[in-house]
Order: sequence, then structure tokens, then C-alpha cells
Amino acid sequence: QVQLVESGGGSVQAGGSLRLSCVASGLTNSRNCMGWVRQAPGKEREGVAAIRGGSTNYADSVKGRFTISKDNAKNTLYLQMNSLKPEDSAMYYCGAGSTIMACVPRTVGFGYWGQGTQVTVSS
Repeated sequence: QVQLVESGGGSVQAGGSLRLSCVASGLTNSRNCMGWVRQAPGKEREGVAAIRGGSTNYADSVKGRFTISKDNAKNTLYLQMNSLKPEDSAMYYCGAGSTIMACVPRTVGFGYWGQGTQVTVSS
């Protein structure tokens, strides 16, 4: 059974940084696509970043500010968020998908989701 547990959210001022973590258990293949998705109140869910192996992809809204990475030895997915803006405030979820899906920022296609971690950026 696959379980994803996020942590690292919090409240920061604009321009600050946070690092989100997602510990994955039950995934047997390091080639699974994994990604981060966010949803702000009243807004649609948005794919933020995705990673498979050494290949990463980002939404235009976070490109140059966010970095997705994965430590296979620790089964942990990270999202380093720098230069945070108020519009980055949202609940952030990590997702895990298959080894063959298109591994791009997306809101559907991940078969497993974590419970989310809240990020709040104040101006």
C-alpha cells in the first residue's frame, strides 16, 4: 500500500523560503513520476512541478523559484520554494503516479496523494 506524508508547510513573509517534504512508502520503483500540486481556496488545482529520475518540469508560475528533487535512498520528495509570493499560498499535495505517464505538472493522473500541507505567504 502506497502512503505519502507531506510536511514542511508554514507561514512566511513574501520573499521567504520553505522546503516541503513528502515521505513515500510502498513505492517499489524509483522511476515513478512524482509531483506537487497546489490548491488555493476558491481556485482550481494547479500542477506545480514533477520529477522522474533526473528529469524535472515546472509550471511557468514557479519556474526559477521552486526546485523539485527526490532522495531515493530516503524515499522522500522535496519542493524547495524560494522568493515566495502571496499568490503561492495554498494547500500543497504530493502525488505519485506510474512509470509511464507523462511526467509534467498536472492535476490528474497521479494514483496516490498525500494529505497536504498548508503554505501561507503574507505580503
